Amino acid sequence: MSGVPLLAGALFALGGAAAERLAAVWPADEASRRGVGWRTAALGAGAGLAGGAIVWRSTLEPWATAVILLLLGLLVVLTATDLEQRRLPHLVLDPLIGVAALFAVVNPSVSLVDAGVGAALAVAFLGGVGLLVRGGVARGDLYLVAPLGLLLGWTGVIGAIFVAALLAALTSVVLLASRRVGMQSYIPFGPFLVIGTVVTLVRDPVLLGEVLTTAAGLR
Repeated sequence: MSGVPLLAGALFALGGAAAERLAAVWPADEASRRGVGWRTAALGAGAGLAGGAIVWRSTLEPWATAVILLLLGLLVVLTATDLEQRRLPHLVLDPLIGVAALFAVVNPSVSLVDAGVGAALAVAFLGGVGLLVRGGVARGDLYLVAPLGLLLGWTGVIGAIFVAALLAALTSVVLLASRRVGMQSYIPFGPFLVIGTVVTLVRDPVLLGEVLTTAAGLR
């Protein structure tokens, strides 16, 4: 089984690099069409680590792990487009929401009630932040956080948003200190939400089935 996480990591590394290349040309109206660069390598490496880590940690049934990897693949594409063009296309967002909603009905780690509360809580929280901080939350982030809440449940999505906010704040400080951005510059929050989701999935003892498997073994 040790080779399976490596294989998943390699496939997601290729997929992450391909997603970054896709974002350079699509959506076409704001495509930069720039060449391969450090962002290609970074997104490939990040996607590879995420895919490999999820497979390595998961003790869920193979079909459930496969659904989570499908969701991760869509999140990687959205990360690439948000970094490149500051947008989260509905052509990818809508399937993400649909798959997450269907998975919430059969998710062995998160009850349907917890999933629904997680989605509602996440949207309400980010929506509230958006009302308090003008320009602080883009509309696409509200669409993005809903399926994340469905996947993680309410306790998991709170942790994911916290990680995302912490990483976004640290990144903003570094970019400001290096004068790469100004006080009025927009830094996309979607990629940080995706990172927070992956960190939560890998660290949480329930979401990928560890506690469920242990409990089943004790019965």
